[in-house]
Amino acid sequence: EEGEEKVMARRVSFVCVVSMVLALLSVSAFAAVPMKKHDVKWMSYSKALEKAKQNPRLIFVDLYADWCLPCRVMDANVYTDPTVASLLNDKFYAVKLDVDSKEKITCDGEHKVVQECMTQVWELSTLPSFVLLAPKGLSILTVTDSMSPQELQSLLYQFLAKEEEWSKR
Repeated sequence: EEGEEKVMARRVSFVCVVSMVLALLSVSAFAAVPMKKHDVKWMSYSKALEKAKQNPRLIFVDLYADWCLPCRVMDANVYTDPTVASLLNDKFYAVKLDVDSKEKITCDGEHKVVQECMTQVWELSTLPSFVLLAPKGLSILTVTDSMSPQELQSLLYQFLAKEEEWSKR
């Protein structure tokens, strides 16, 4: 009987060791795979216009400033949403424009710095603001509002429903 107890104790020890090793392996396997981060693939304004000439799509422009807290909330909570990121990456050309930059862009045919496009051409006064452009670069509509991921998704789907009509502009 003493021999059986030793064999049984070894089996229990062996099972415990194997269980611990498997547990550690599974934990390290999960730790090695980071959670997939969903990010919008933002591009420059000029690159979006260039791409839209080759492969027409609507251009979604996010106007922001570093000092704009609602803009940061949108970056952290809305543009990381898997559906929002997927829609913007796959169906639009997504552009971020810093309203405080001195970059000159062509907005509705006028060559101006970003802030002048925002206030004079697109007639926007607060942030965050969004401009939807036709593939030829003319503005279709503007929106000034902080949104939840669901609200932006809904808006993007509405834009896509009108894409064929708007792309002719």
